[in-house]
Amino acid sequence: MDAVYRIDDPSQIISPGLVVFRDLVAANIDAMIEMAGDAGRLRPHCKTHKMHEVTRMQLKRGIKKHKAATFAEAEMLAEAGVKDVFLAYNLVGPNIQRAVRYRQAFPDVTFSVTADDVPSLKQLSEAMQSAGGEIEVLLDVDPGRHRTGLEVGDAARDLYRMIADLPGVVPGGFHIYDGHLGISDVEERRAGVLQEWERTLSFRDRLVSEGLPVPRLVCGGTPTFPVYAGLTEPTMELSPGTCVFHDCGYGEKFPDLSPFRPAALVLTRVISRPTANRVTFDVGTKGVASDPPMGSRVLLPDIPDAEQVLQNEEHLVVETAQAARWSPGDVTLAIPRHICPTSALHKHAWVVADGAVIGTWDVASRDRWLTI
Repeated sequence: MDAVYRIDDPSQIISPGLVVFRDLVAANIDAMIEMAGDAGRLRPHCKTHKMHEVTRMQLKRGIKKHKAATFAEAEMLAEAGVKDVFLAYNLVGPNIQRAVRYRQAFPDVTFSVTADDVPSLKQLSEAMQSAGGEIEVLLDVDPGRHRTGLEVGDAARDLYRMIADLPGVVPGGFHIYDGHLGISDVEERRAGVLQEWERTLSFRDRLVSEGLPVPRLVCGGTPTFPVYAGLTEPTMELSPGTCVFHDCGYGEKFPDLSPFRPAALVLTRVISRPTANRVTFDVGTKGVASDPPMGSRVLLPDIPDAEQVLQNEEHLVVETAQAARWSPGDVTLAIPRHICPTSALHKHAWVVADGAVIGTWDVASRDRWLTI
């Protein structure tokens, strides 16, 4: 294992345990700023870390605008000191009144959300007007992912004009998430981004010519971050998320994300040696994200020939020619293939600096509901 992942005394870490290497997090944040060109261009997504401490590290480096996917994450950001919070989610049901309560709880925070539906937008307008407040709403633009949003065109234009006309809501620009462009080849990925980007800019210019303000374009995620970072549109805000912790999935697939290193790993222990060539660890599906295919959910750097043959809720069984090296109680580190849902499986993370366990950080917004 690389020396940067040294843990001098892992005995206090209950396994499977999320371990955050503080200095690698700091280096990833610095690399994020360097890639963006300026901290002011960034609006990083907190869904990966969900932690006050990581948010404060970003704030200290000048990253003032932040993005969330849940009200719990938005609340965590405000508690950490963020004054500009974007909840990149379309509000329906109880979340409409939660937006009112959020504005009341954090009146000094600029708060914005997304919309792609007329009835829901009208409900949000009515709720905000009744409460005597207002909220910024960004048009959720669909750049081809077909998950949420509207394709640029007349329907999107009509909805954006409605945002401008209705009381209690204020037009905040566009949200453009192109997570479907997970193409390894950098040039192919860039071509995919630019194809929709030109259409989006033309649509923006059309709205501006009609007198509608479009103050910001919140763009992309981690895979398309390097592409957007190379563009110079002044109203653009870049929204990487995963790279603050990074993982082996993105590390293997996207060579242009090489400045980032995995900073959040899972410490796991051997619990059994059931056969001569098998080793069983305690990092089951309750300890690491199980959305990647079976057999590739973690990388075990200390067992390069490991074949992951079985994983259940509390067990990971590997076959290896090095099985004789391992005994129950032995410790190793697993690099998650997908860190974002992995962090949500843990109540807190053990924090390591210079080989020492220096404390824990709560994964504060792993729940759907905190107080709002």
